[in-house]
Amino acid sequence: QVQLQESGGGSVQSGGSLKLSCATSGLDYSSYCMAWFRQAPGKEREGVASLLRTLFQTSGVTWYADSVKGRFTISQDNATNTLYLQMNSLQPEDTAMYYCAADQNPWACGKWRESGSFAYWGQGTQVTVSS
Repeated sequence: QVQLQESGGGSVQSGGSLKLSCATSGLDYSSYCMAWFRQAPGKEREGVASLLRTLFQTSGVTWYADSVKGRFTISQDNATNTLYLQMNSLQPEDTAMYYCAADQNPWACGKWRESGSFAYWGQGTQVTVSS
């Protein structure tokens, strides 16, 4: 059974930083696609960043939404099976519930911006950025 659990959310002022964690279990860690999504009140869930791991790309291949490129970094710790999202230079428009998502099929990363590409989801962690 695949389980994802996010942590690390909180409230920060504009320009601040947060690091989100997603503890995972039950995946076949040789090959997968994982991502961070966010959803603000009244808005659709949007893909923030994605990471592809395969037998040939063990360090991970990453993609980012234009809105976070250069400010957010997605990474993985293979020893603890944890996915991270380092968020710097946070702005009020980054305020949202952030979700970790995973799919065993690495091809899910081909459409990583679409929430329907992922079979497994965490419960979310709230990030609030004040001006």
